[in-house]
Amino acid sequence: MSRSKQIAIILSDTLQSIGLQSLLAEYFSPVAVSYFPTFKALSDRNNDSFDYYMTDAELFIVNSEFFLPRRNKTIVLLQHAQTGETTNSGYYLHTHASQDTMIEQLESFFSIENTTVVAETAKELSAREIDVLQLIVSGSTNKEVADKLNISLNTVLTHRKNITSKLGIKTVSGLTFYALMNGLIAGDDIEL
Repeated sequence: MSRSKQIAIILSDTLQSIGLQSLLAEYFSPVAVSYFPTFKALSDRNNDSFDYYMTDAELFIVNSEFFLPRRNKTIVLLQHAQTGETTNSGYYLHTHASQDTMIEQLESFFSIENTTVVAETAKELSAREIDVLQLIVSGSTNKEVADKLNISLNTVLTHRKNITSKLGIKTVSGLTFYALMNGLIAGDDIEL
């Protein structure tokens, strides 16, 4: 008999939490799900006793000092995703996707070798692409990136195109989570 996955759901949205608990119980048994409406509620309990953590983008960023060391065990619920956007890491659950898509995303998350995913995906970008990515997710415009790095606007656009092509991520929010999960930026570098 396999051990139950210990999952902490940290969401202020009770209805979303109930739906996620139901999905996990129905398709990923055996699971033991604990719900926390706030991060404080989680921290009041032994918060290192969980195999996995599920939270929304805002709580992840605000509490990045807790989640970043556990990024291989954390899945972030994203409210908005562009059609066809995929991510190379299994760390995201698009809440507006179909149930089948959400189940596939969760299966991917639970089955991947999380320790190798971070290292492999971070290597895909060149040093200059990482520089561009860091400036983009910190809120700089293309023109500001060009000025800060002393490169042309066309070069910035080429780097952005290469970054989105390599990672399969088209939105700034998706790129931000990629950068956070791979340790390319700290939560303090992001303007909320």
